[in-house]
Amino acid sequence: MKLLVTGGAGFIGSAVVRQAVRAGHRVVNLDALTYAACLDNVAVVSDAPGYAFEHADIRDRAALDRILAAHDPDAVLHLAAESHVDRSIDGPGDFIDTNITGTYTLLEAARSHWVAKGRPDSFRFHHVSTDEVFGSLPADPSALFTETTAYDPRSPYSASKAASDHLVRAWHETYGLPVVLTNCSNNYGPFHFPEKLIPVIILNALAGKPLPIYGDGSNIRDWLYVEDHAAALLLVVQEGTVGRSYNIGGGNERTNLDLVRTLCAILDDRRPGATGSYADRITFVADRPGHDARYAIDPTRIRTELGWRPSVTVEEGLARTVDWYLENEAWWRPLQARNGVGARLGATA
Repeated sequence: MKLLVTGGAGFIGSAVVRQAVRAGHRVVNLDALTYAACLDNVAVVSDAPGYAFEHADIRDRAALDRILAAHDPDAVLHLAAESHVDRSIDGPGDFIDTNITGTYTLLEAARSHWVAKGRPDSFRFHHVSTDEVFGSLPADPSALFTETTAYDPRSPYSASKAASDHLVRAWHETYGLPVVLTNCSNNYGPFHFPEKLIPVIILNALAGKPLPIYGDGSNIRDWLYVEDHAAALLLVVQEGTVGRSYNIGGGNERTNLDLVRTLCAILDDRRPGATGSYADRITFVADRPGHDARYAIDPTRIRTELGWRPSVTVEEGLARTVDWYLENEAWWRPLQARNGVGARLGATA
């Protein structure tokens, strides 16, 4: 199968690219190489037969038309997006422009390509989204996001992703474009850009800095190891039912405070500090405006219809993640100098 992966130099996209190449798929990695992208993420497969990189922006229709014509993919896996909630609070315009206008432009280019090829039933446009489009859940553990949960986005980021989801569904219903959609829970793992919670905690701990947690740390997230997510995405693009959405969750709910304490315990074991536990540096900071209380996904559909299961517990995944950061300073150190990394963003609405 030939896959066009947008955002393939980003965190989740690069995991998809690595797995797809290793599975024998031909892969075209399309990325604009904005601040959170890094081609080192795919260096291990960059010389593989069947891999190609295209430096392009999903808002550039001419570039998309050229790339689709040149590579003639069987499927588009659309992961390119602005994704950091805090940045969306400070600068929502980039999120509207990329996540909504960019998705529209890509949909139109894909539709034109699909029509020119005679509308093949085998073509797929796989749109990758987030559970944040569903809003916030109550503390009741029986309350879970399903594929039929009403949309209720609370941040500029989640609103932009909700809008892009609606566009994809509209292009399927109106034009017949063969689409599948997925909404995932919080990803973590190797190559996670160092502005998100888990890498921030790991790298601050190693640097002897405070470990910041928003509010009182009671916000709950369902954590999904990025390699498990990539496997699920490749499964859906190949076997998912056209027009259907699939929620992908790790089944690993943790409060932010419990998650950070687990990371600290792993770091205490792997690289003990000079005095005390890393947990002694936990610092509670002003909460993010509109911070959702809880996310949790019901993955019944993807489990029953496609047989997907996560391969690791959150404790196993976090240990792998800590080990990877300890072993890959040459990757993360230069990224800390990029715009906004290490600074508090989204502090005020």
